[in-house]
Formats: sequence, structure tokens, C-alpha cells
Amino acid sequence: MPDSATPDTPVTFPPAFLWGAATSAYQIEGAVREDGRTPSIWDTFSHTPGKTAGGDTGDIAVDHYHRYRDDVALMADLGLNAYRFSVSWSRVQPTGRGPAVQRGLDFYRKLVDELLAKGIKPAITLYHWDLPQELEDAGGWPERDTAYRFAEYARIVGEALGDRVEQWITLNEPWCSAFLGYGSGVHAPGRTDHAAALRAAHHLNLAHGLGTVALRSAMPTRNSVALSLNTSVVRPLSRRPEDLAAARKIDDLSGGIFHGPILHGAYPEHLFSATASVTDWSYVHDGDLATINQPLDALGLNYYTPTLVSAADADARGPRSDGHGDSAFSPWPAAEDVAFHQTPGEQTEMGWTVDPTGLHELIMRYTREAPGLPLYITENGAAYNDKPDSDGQVHDPERVSYLRGHLAAVRRAIADGADVRGYYLWSLMDNFEWAYGYEKRFGAVYVDYASMERTPKSSALWYSRAARTGTLPPVDDAAE
Repeated sequence: MPDSATPDTPVTFPPAFLWGAATSAYQIEGAVREDGRTPSIWDTFSHTPGKTAGGDTGDIAVDHYHRYRDDVALMADLGLNAYRFSVSWSRVQPTGRGPAVQRGLDFYRKLVDELLAKGIKPAITLYHWDLPQELEDAGGWPERDTAYRFAEYARIVGEALGDRVEQWITLNEPWCSAFLGYGSGVHAPGRTDHAAALRAAHHLNLAHGLGTVALRSAMPTRNSVALSLNTSVVRPLSRRPEDLAAARKIDDLSGGIFHGPILHGAYPEHLFSATASVTDWSYVHDGDLATINQPLDALGLNYYTPTLVSAADADARGPRSDGHGDSAFSPWPAAEDVAFHQTPGEQTEMGWTVDPTGLHELIMRYTREAPGLPLYITENGAAYNDKPDSDGQVHDPERVSYLRGHLAAVRRAIADGADVRGYYLWSLMDNFEWAYGYEKRFGAVYVDYASMERTPKSSALWYSRAARTGTLPPVDDAAE
């Protein structure tokens, strides 16, 4: 099959390939005080002055809690055959402990039933950053007990929905939970403690292992258990030894710290020595690595842009940013000797460089890391400054180009031997974009935040054509 992305050469995908979209609970649901739900760390964080753009919160978000039937109908109209969503832990288990609130579970039961009725395969993410506030008050992810509480929660949701949902993801982007939440503080809970961030990373790994065991004890054996990683595609600024060492350090801190124990049962060789000035790793107990190293049924990969680094003593060669928000605190423990550089090329509204080659590189890396393990692209997308025209239509040719380029990279990886079985566009619709509030629009569907009206953008119509045909239409083909 052809692996190029020219308009004259069709790019075709395997017949069973999943064409999906993704969301997360706090970003879309709203209804934060309904049916027994209690605050998560993101409720607390977003209501803290100065933490989010414009003081925005997810209190209403895009009101998916009340509009889910219309949203599922929209997915069906677009021809999607898969939908990845997350469960709000504090909606199901308000204190992070004890029995479930059935009203909370009932929402997800109804959502799953609606998806299945429309022929859309649900994929559940158990944790997309919204820890119950009571667990954070008890210490949060830096505390070992949080991993055991997660396993209990996983069992509850698995028992409730495992008969109808086959695809499960334990954690979404644990790097963000650990290092943006506890390192740089730009995400909830907003702590700036590198030692706590490293403890959180280990306990998130442990939570994945314990949660995987809990899910498998509660569900049919046919179900798939995975997790989604946002490992950086780290490139050195030069081939100088010091730049190569900087790239290795960031690669260990972004990817190896998670895939090492999860896939291989060991942390990276240089990680302990590289972070010895921050922590002694005494919280890694005997047996932890075996618990973490549970066999996976699949692996989710999230990709947006590559990372370019050098040794910090390199001469100034352009702006330096790690791409993870403005903060006086780095999310990278013991990485004061590393400088981050803006990668060249076209940028999205987030300031992230558009580079589909990074997605191909990421897929092939994990094809080598975990040979034989099915892969899914569980997030990929771009934010642009989308606005309706005079006719109320939303044209976003930049996003269409972004999607075609990245989906072509996925197809090239398949041609190169990667077992990629699906793609989840981030995001189904515009929503609460964490610390950026409602300023950044990632959606393929435009949301008028005043009326809550949904309008498919040109990219949604283009993606619909791709999903229905299994091929990539030309960039300028976004007509209904």
C-alpha cells in the first residue's frame, strides 16, 4: 500500500481500523454538584484565583452531562465508530473511598448504552487527572495509599461497565499528573515539589499495576486493558555529547520513567543517579516493579509536538520553552542542566510546532519497545483560533492539514510494520482546556459557550469522510 500523503495517491487504512474521538470528564461534563459528585483537584484548582485563564472553571464546561444523547448522535452522524471518554472518579466514589454512588455510575451506564445503540465502541479512561479532593487532602499521588484507592475505584467501575465496554485505559498521561501537577504546578493540585513529583510518578505506575489487576478480576477476559502515555519525542539540538546526554535525561523523565517499569519491569538505568539530588527512591518497595509490570493488551500513545533540547550551557539559539505552560517552576526534576528550544516550523495556537514525523517516530519507537503489542493513537490534534463565519460555518483548514499529515504518518508507520489499530482525534469538541480555560479550541466540533450549540467544523466533515471511507481525502475536501 502507498505510504505517501499526496492528493493523487490514496492513503488507505485497514478495514478494522477504529476512527474515534476523545474527551475527558472534567473538560466536558459540567454538573459538578449533581447526583452526589464532590470536588476533584481540578474543581479546587480552577476556583483558585490566578490558576486558569480568565478564572474559567469546568462547572458547566460544555454541559455534556445533560446533552450526552445529542453528542452521541453527533458522533454517529460523523461516522465515528469509537469514542474514548473518562470517568469522573469523584462522581462515582466521592471521597475516593468506600462504596460507589449509583447515580454517578448510572450516567456512565446510560452513556455506554447510547454509544452501543449507535454502533460506537466505547473506550473508558479511568483517570484523566481529576483526583478526588479528599485524596489530595490526604497527600495525593505522592502518597502510596492513593494507588490502592485507585485499584478499588477501578474494580468498582470494571464491575459496573465491564460487561459492555471492552476497551479500558487505566491512566491518561501520568507524566502530566506527576510533573505538571506536583512539579511545575501549572496543573492541579498546583504543587511545586520535585521530590513529590517523582514520588507521584512511582505511585501512578503502581496504581496502573494494581488497577490492571483489579480490572481483570472484575471483567470478562475478552476485555483489553491499556494505558495512554505522552512520551516526549526528544531530539538533541546537535550531536555534541552534552546535547545527547540532555536528550537522554529528558527522554528518561518523560517516557522511560513510565514505560520502563510498565513494559520492562525496571526503571531506566540512569534515572536513579540523574535524580539523586532530588530523591533517594526509598518509596520503591520490594515487589513494586513486578506489580507494575502487568501484561498489557494494548498501549495508547498521545502525540502533539516534538521536544528539542540541548545542554543548558549552549549558546542562545532561539527561544526556550518546554511547551507546558508558563511557570517559574520547571516540571523536570534535576534537569537544570537542560535547555529547551522552540522547534522550527509552523505552530498551532498552543505554540506547538506541527511535525507529523514525530508521530511516526513515536509509533516506531514503541513498536520496538513492545514488539507485538497493539497500539492506538489515543490523542492527537491541534488548537487553532476558530471562529464562525457570517453563515455560522466554521472553517479550519489548518486543522484539516494537521490531521491529514498526522494520519498519513500513522499509515506510514503501519506500512513500516507497526500494529496501529485506531486513532482518537483530540478533541471531539471544544471544551475546558485546563489552565488555558476556554481560550484554546482543540475541537473538531465548535461549541458556542453561551448557547452550547454544537457546529461541526470543516475538520469534522473531513474526518467524517476519512472515517467512512478508510482513506484520507485531499486537504481541501471538507464538504458535506
